[in-house]
Parts: sequence; C-alpha cells; structure tokens
Amino acid sequence: MKTKLKLKSVLFLTVLTTLPLVSQSRRLADRYFEDFAYTKAVKIYEAIYKKGDSSKIIVKRIGDSYYNNSKTEEAGFWYKKLIEEYKESDKSYLFKYAQVLQSNGLERESDSIFTILEVGNNDYTGDKYVDESDYFQDFLNGGNKKINIRNLAINTPFSDFGGVVYNNEIYFASSSPTGFKGEKLYRWNNQPFLNIYKSKSYIDKLENTEHDTIFELENKKILPAPISTKFHESSAIFTKDGKYMYFSRVNYNGKRLKKSKKQTVNLKLYRAENVDGNWANIEELPFSSNEYSVGHPALSADEKILYFASDMPGSIGKTDIFKVEIRANGFGEPENLGEQINTAEREMFPFMSKSNVLYFSSNGHRGSGLLDIFQTKVYENGTYSKIENLGYPFNSKKDDFSFYIDTSGKKGFFSSNRSKGKGDDDIYSFYISQLPTPKPEKCNQSVRGVIVNKITNEKIPNVIVKLIDKETRAVIGKKVTNNEGFYSFDELECGEDKLTITAEHKDYRGIAKKEFSLSNENEKKFIFDLLLDPLIIGNQIVVKPIYFDYSKAIIRDDAKYELENIVTVMNNHPNMVIKIESHTDSRGGSNYNRSLSDKRAKATRDYIVSKGISSNRIRSAIGYGEDQLLNHCDDKNKNKCSEEEHQLNRRSYFYIVSGKNDVTVTKVKNDKPKSIAKKELNNSQKEILKKLRKMRNPKKKSLRLRQRLGKRRDNKCYKGEECSSF
Repeated sequence: MKTKLKLKSVLFLTVLTTLPLVSQSRRLADRYFEDFAYTKAVKIYEAIYKKGDSSKIIVKRIGDSYYNNSKTEEAGFWYKKLIEEYKESDKSYLFKYAQVLQSNGLERESDSIFTILEVGNNDYTGDKYVDESDYFQDFLNGGNKKINIRNLAINTPFSDFGGVVYNNEIYFASSSPTGFKGEKLYRWNNQPFLNIYKSKSYIDKLENTEHDTIFELENKKILPAPISTKFHESSAIFTKDGKYMYFSRVNYNGKRLKKSKKQTVNLKLYRAENVDGNWANIEELPFSSNEYSVGHPALSADEKILYFASDMPGSIGKTDIFKVEIRANGFGEPENLGEQINTAEREMFPFMSKSNVLYFSSNGHRGSGLLDIFQTKVYENGTYSKIENLGYPFNSKKDDFSFYIDTSGKKGFFSSNRSKGKGDDDIYSFYISQLPTPKPEKCNQSVRGVIVNKITNEKIPNVIVKLIDKETRAVIGKKVTNNEGFYSFDELECGEDKLTITAEHKDYRGIAKKEFSLSNENEKKFIFDLLLDPLIIGNQIVVKPIYFDYSKAIIRDDAKYELENIVTVMNNHPNMVIKIESHTDSRGGSNYNRSLSDKRAKATRDYIVSKGISSNRIRSAIGYGEDQLLNHCDDKNKNKCSEEEHQLNRRSYFYIVSGKNDVTVTKVKNDKPKSIAKKELNNSQKEILKKLRKMRNPKKKSLRLRQRLGKRRDNKCYKGEECSSF
C-alpha cells in the first residue's frame, strides 16, 4: 500500500503514586473501576501492584482499565503478562488480547490467537463485535461458488489497484513503468510513481456456466497530461454526467513537490472538468492542505456528498473517513463520520453504492488480517447500520481494499496484495449472482433523556453520555448533551443485551448511571433522565461529609474518595484558590475539639497537596471545633442529641476564595423537567432550617444543609414511556 500514513503512538506513562494501607486503596480503586472511572482506578491499581500485590485480579483490572480507555499498547503489556505469566485461559481475555495486538500492528500474533478461538468446539468467535449473519460467504452453496473472483491479466509485478467504470471503460491506478524518458522511482518501494490508466473491458463467461459473467481488462492507456505528472496520481471517480473527475495526487504544483512543516509530502484531492472530451481546468479542493493528506474520493448516490480519507485535524485515528457537502458554489466543511465508522487505526478507500451502502477498508475493526473491506448501510438521518466484514473471498490475511461494484449490483473490482498474486497490489474482478446487503433493521429501539443538576433542576449541557455493554464493559456509543441537556441513542438493534447508560461532567460528582435491558419490541423508547450532583455551588466546592475515626485526624479511605472530587475540580480550574474549614460536634472539651478539627483541616489540606495541587492554591486550613454548631446540640444539650444530630455538626467546607472567573456558578431555574419532582423535608429538618434563618448567610448555609439533609429530587416517568427513578 502506498498511502498508509503514520502517526506517533502514545507511549506508556508510568504513574508513581504512594498510597498507605493497600487494602483500603484496593477498595478505593475497585470503587472507581465499578463507576467506570478507569483513569483514576488504574493509577491506584498500578501503585498497589508496585507495593507488592501482584495478584491476578490486580493485573486484570489494570489491563481492563487501559483497554476500556482504548490505550491498546498499555493494555497489551498487561494482557500479555496475564496470559503468559498467569496462564489466563478465559476466552474473553484471549479475544481482547488478540484485539489489542492487532490494533498495535502485531497481526501475526493476533491471528494466532484468533485461530485458537475459532477451532475445535470453541464457540467464542467474537460475534459481539462482528455480525457474521450477512457475510458474503453465506452465498457459497455446497461448494458451488456463487461468487467468482479473478486476478486480472492486466496486473503487473508492480502495484495495480482500484477500478471504477465510466463510459464503458475501466479506470485504475498502476505503478508499472511507462517507458517515458527520465521516469522517476518512488524511494518508498523503488517502483515508478502511480499513474491513472483506462482500459477497455470485456465480459467473459465463467467456466461451466451459462449465465455468470465477469469483467476482464485489456489495452490499458495512461491518461495524458494534465492528469498525469511525474509523481503519484490515483483513485479516479466520475460524476454520472461525466462532467467532473475527482482524483488523488501528491502535493505537486507542476514544478516541484511541496512539503509540510514536518518535511513530508502529503496527498491532495483535485477535480478536473471534461471539456470536449478532454480533462482540463484542474483545481485543488479547498479542504486539501500542505500539512495533512486528503485522498481516496467517493461520491454519494445523489452526488451531493463527497467522501474521502484523511489524517486532518479532528481525526480519531491514523486515517479516518470524512464527508463534505458539494454545493453549487463550492464545498461545505468536512465532517468526520464518527467513532462507529472510524477507529484508532486506519479507515481508507470509501465507496458508496447506489443503494447507499458504504464500503471501506480498515485495520481497526475486527478482520481477517491487515486491511479488510467492510460495509454499512447509511440511513437518511445520517446514522449507520452495524459494521459488517465482507469476509471470504474478498478479505484475506493481507491488505484488501478499493472495493467497487457497478450499478447492476453483480460485477465489480477490489484490490489485494494477498499471496499468489502477480505483483505488489493486484486488481481482482468479481461476479456474484446476488449481492448481499446489510441486514435490514427489522427491529430497533432508542434510548434518550435529559441530564439534570440534582440540586437546582438545571439541565446540563456538554455532559458526556456513554452507552456501555454491561457484559463486556465496552463503550458502544458516546454522545454529548446539547444546550438543553438532551441526549439520544437511536437505531439500537432489538435483543436481550444488558446495557448501562452513564453520564459524567467535570464539575459534577461521580458518574450517574442506569442499567437496563433491550427487548424485542420494535420502536420501543427508553426514557432515562440522569441526575448529577454539582461539585460547585455558590462559592463552595461541595462534597459528601469527610469522615474521621473518633478522636483521630487520619484521612480514611472513604474520605479519600470524596477528596478526589476536590482534586478533580481544582485540576479542571487551574486558577482556583480555596480555603478549608473543619468543624466538630460539642462532645469533648472545646479546646480539644478546636485542636482536633484544626489537625483534620490540615490533614485534608496535606492530602490534596499530595495529589499534585500546589500548596499556594490552599489559602488556609483552619479548624473551628464546636464554635459554629448548626443545631441545638451544644454542651448543655449534647447528651440529649442523637448521633445523627451530632453528625450534622461534624463537617468540612471548601470555600472558593479566588479564581471565580474560572468557575461556572449554577443558578436555580424555575422551570423543572417533567421527570423531576420535589421531596418534602420532615419536621425535624424544617426545625433546623428555621434556626438557620437567624444565622449569618442563611441562604448559603441553607443550601449546604439541604444538601446534607437529603434534599433530592426523584425521577418520574414521562407519560406512557418506560423509565426508572434514581
């Protein structure tokens, strides 16, 4: 392949973290892991491993944390240790290890594991990730092939690939020598540069058949200047009326090659106009650039959209497939097709059939080897059906790419560098008696809802919402809420899959989640509104109570979990400065309580600093003992108060004293989502609030108190819809 673009891989970063009490740290890491907070979890798991707990479950959790965050190099390191040193034989871990090996470019090792999974009585074949029900091989019947492929006689020992039909001629690319004087060689592979050719085709009857036919090519001719130059051209496509040809060319202006700032020569897309049978008026498409590659054009069936491959900014992987609107006065803005199509690896060579099936090549989706050809149905609303691998005979252990099928739906071409070919890349023609298309969506369901601030009822924009397979913990969809806090996942295939919806935002506590199961009821709608606890309210960072053991100032494991929220907020708001206040109940002497609370405040400060927050960002950490009680449980009444009433006075506050410009302060809105309802305070809580009105800053303290008293809103269903409360 001549167009594989390389990006630097992300190197493994070892995080050195010293945490006391391994057993408590393990519980903390497990809690993060179960909440899908893998980045935080893996730091603690690795620290536990370095401190001597090298148990199998720790290795699994480290590997899974990296795997679920798509860090395949790190995941591969730990999965290798798990399988080779701990003799893990669980099929799901073998499959995940094979996946990351393939993603990391270790195809031979990956194939060896997939071979183990697919032989004998082993029923684990990865059907969670690839739907095999519509593979092309289903059309092979009892050994009598319904698909026939042919290595074309026109192939050379050099690279020949592509193949599209226009005006009863076939256009393709080849690096075979032209015989022109002074022909240059491409230093990458010491072959001549690619040129675009056209060839007459003829139909050849298949052996022992009366009706099956197949393409063959003969008498190839190079396209003359100004299309052909002394450098690369390839991947020509044509509009139906023959007015325009789109094609790829290296960044060459007719005089010299242009390089990027990194001194690389990139691909660009061009359009030529048919003027009296000759190609002229060549123009570079406006979204091409010296700094990245754009190539492999394809047109939608209505010719309103141009698809292409690129590593431009906004790419998910090494090369992605993009689309751009073709307008009367030019082109729109390129749009990435998204994570369902594009992976962390390479997606290339798009082609759109007349029935709106997108074919493309990828080495990021589960395949037979290197680049494989995949298909997906593109719906009118811009969504896609499940990605399907074309399988044998189109895909092999090598690179398979540049798929094309003509308007009859029976004949076409693809390219491959598979074994027993004639050269580097060869063109194969095929004929099929019936073209399988992606499985129709006989039954689908949707999940939607609103993400809401639990305290203020405000709808929250820019929340990351994930749809996760509960069994494999794989993220199968990700959305960001709009300005109204709304999210939706549509076109979910019916079934019995157990899924989890999660929602998280940097200024809100933890992750909200809801587990549910799909069903077989067509067009069923699940409505799930998720509630997030704000971490910033007014001029405070608000967390759940920071508990200490009796008469001690040591940060407990559950306190660490809460203090991590303080660290998160301060990391997300680098200009923020806070002060810490700690309070006790009235039991014990007042001087002792003041000293104890001061130690606790400073221990809290020291923990936050130990997590990488500069000490300059904590203005003070002061304990006030029992000086600022919230209720009647003073020295006179302390023996009459319940433990819950005393607990109300044992608290810590984290006030924001500067950096407010870097903080979004939530405001209470009058309008409430239909799914949110109030819960009344009980009489005891009302009595406390009544006394608070006599104190300084009653609104501020009231808000803090309401949070601690359980002032929450419960979710209710929309009328006629299925949902659940949280």
